[in-house]
Amino acid sequence: MKYMLLINAAAIDEKGAAAECSVEDWMVYDKEVRDAGIWVSGESLADLVTSTTVRVGQDGRRTVTDGPFAETREVLGGFYVIDVPDLDVALDWAARCPGARGSGSVVIRPIAEFGA
Repeated sequence: MKYMLLINAAAIDEKGAAAECSVEDWMVYDKEVRDAGIWVSGESLADLVTSTTVRVGQDGRRTVTDGPFAETREVLGGFYVIDVPDLDVALDWAARCPGARGSGSVVIRPIAEFGA
């Protein structure tokens, strides 16, 4: 079953990176996921200031604003999609993720499958 691991950082450093883990931590985790043969896809997202939000009103008009401006202190930093047997295995991989450390979190969501 495929699961998406959404990586959220609550604390970021002056470069916009997760403050509680190093680039080396991410490189090790990425290699482990790939070597285990469960990696489907994954990306690190660009700096938060590069994001744009689109909302469409009842009248069909769109409103475009710079940034996410969500009422949250967490920043979505990236994701992995993994293919593992069940949620328990996905939880194990999420717990190993550097982004789950300290004030960070990893949200696990099953990927919806809509038939062949």
